[in-house]
Amino acid sequence: MDRAQKAEFVTSIKDAVDSAGVIVVAHYQGMSVAQMNDLRVRMADAGASFRVVKNRLVKLALDGTESAGIQDLFNGPTAIAYSDDPVAAPKVVATYAKENDKLVILGGTMGGTVLDQSGVKALAELPSLDELRGKIVGIIQTPATRIAGVLQAPGGQLARVLGAYASKSEAA
Repeated sequence: MDRAQKAEFVTSIKDAVDSAGVIVVAHYQGMSVAQMNDLRVRMADAGASFRVVKNRLVKLALDGTESAGIQDLFNGPTAIAYSDDPVAAPKVVATYAKENDKLVILGGTMGGTVLDQSGVKALAELPSLDELRGKIVGIIQTPATRIAGVLQAPGGQLARVLGAYASKSEAA
């Protein structure tokens, strides 16, 4: 990389770090190109990104940001996973790390909070933003359905009573 490419790389990483809701740092040593591509596809499907990074340049990009606390994690073959959704990137990385022992989660950051390996795995176990939205909609819709059922029940009972009186008067 020449100087201009390095400056562009530092800028792109800094922009990604500033806009990301969560960053996961992992070692990928021994992973094949096919495995890396599979992981990248899974990350893209979840709305996240996975990038192999140069440690020295990432440290420059992190300097002065609220994620500066993870600079010591960048040793050896390192990659970062990041997403706007605080659960998407950790979930995909943790799932992939269970399937492939060559991907090792080192830690990460969410906002200004530095996460260790167990913190990233705990974050991965939380429901995603879309799952939470679905649950909230379900909770909101359930009472409305029950209210509609309760409001319809007296009308139905009244119709049955009137129908019974009508058939009684016809029989008499």
